[in-house]
Amino acid sequence: MSVVPLVVLHDHLDGGLRIDTILELAASIGHELPATDPDELRSWFRAGADARDILQYLATFEHTVGLLQTADALRRVATEAVVDLAADGVVYAEVRFAPELHPGVGGLSEVIDVATAGFAAGAAHAAAAGNMIDVRTIVCAMRTENRSADVARAAVAAADPTSQGGVVAFDLAGAETGFPPTDHAVACRIALDGGLALTVHASEPPGTELIAQALEVGAQRVGHGVRLIEDCRIGDDGGLELGSLAQRVLDEQVPLELCPSCNVQIGAVPTLADHPIGPFLRAGFAATVNTDNRLMSGVTVSSEVAAVRDAFDLTDDEVRRLQRNAIAAAFCDEATRSRVAAVIAD
Repeated sequence: MSVVPLVVLHDHLDGGLRIDTILELAASIGHELPATDPDELRSWFRAGADARDILQYLATFEHTVGLLQTADALRRVATEAVVDLAADGVVYAEVRFAPELHPGVGGLSEVIDVATAGFAAGAAHAAAAGNMIDVRTIVCAMRTENRSADVARAAVAAADPTSQGGVVAFDLAGAETGFPPTDHAVACRIALDGGLALTVHASEPPGTELIAQALEVGAQRVGHGVRLIEDCRIGDDGGLELGSLAQRVLDEQVPLELCPSCNVQIGAVPTLADHPIGPFLRAGFAATVNTDNRLMSGVTVSSEVAAVRDAFDLTDDEVRRLQRNAIAAAFCDEATRSRVAAVIAD
């Protein structure tokens, strides 16, 4: 567990299953897995992430999503996700999922209700174990499909920024190249007009164009945003020289939900040392560190923070600043934000 209280804003439910849970759920429904040995299965998921191919990376979710087609399975995994995050030292988490990927559970609203109940149960279990955590839900629509408006309406109907597991935001997830945010402008407007916050994935080619379009449809945070570095260059003094888009993101303090290990694994940057999170943080951007998919990337929130700290020789204050940035960007109610910020400051 980290000695610094942690905040995670970008963590996918179907990318964080426990290996033992996968094996048990698969056995219960006769789902064929690529391996039945726990270590071999864990390695298989990690190999899919390390392929530096976004489509191969996304293909690993066929197994995790395939196991989450009953209410009991979805609720169990949601509960376990929060318990695991809390045990890792996370005091505030926003976990996201796409209800349209779980038709076996029921309609969109029913799926959302099951998952959020699981998140709330996880927070209660964690508290009973002495690990206090606040958790909120981000509902995703798949940008490759045509149900985003329906998903946004279901998310708005479930909005609840003050309760454990409550829905606080809408997101566009899935393959990005060829599926720009502007294709789902109507859904984004439904979410915003309905009182939800908006974050949009933007980490694949054509890079900065997707980030600009995310802002165009009203995104208040950018999912990943790693390719914003393409609008920057390293100056002679070692600092960042910013293009117009990067300058806008800095000036408006648009939070970046950076996921370093995942960003390396999908080929957005060559190595962790090449990741822009260190330069962004030191240039004053609202940079945050996140896991994306803990199973596929083989990471925890604390391991990601430690890896970033080591890669950029961050000071203790810089590590805390990443957490302060994250809770300042959280989509929860102000009372929760203030309470968690005080915990981080101690």
